[in-house]
Amino acid sequence: MPLVTMSIRMDAEIKCQFEYFCEEVGLTPTAAINIFVRTVLREGRIPFEIKGDRERHEKQMERLRSGIEQLNAGKGQEHELIEDD
Repeated sequence: MPLVTMSIRMDAEIKCQFEYFCEEVGLTPTAAINIFVRTVLREGRIPFEIKGDRERHEKQMERLRSGIEQLNAGKGQEHELIEDD
């Protein structure tokens, strides 16, 4: 199978820490990323739990609900669209 190059962007300090970790466990960064990708494809999922900030999410949802209630009660104010250049 032919090899291809994939470019990603990450914080320079994170990259250095990742390279150091890989060296410590005897892997190249390329090998570590390939292990991750193969695991994703084999399992059909990200192989670890990804969590959001539930408290922040709930606060945002409450603000949205409150805004919708205000609009439905006729307390909203229409504004002209402001376009960013």
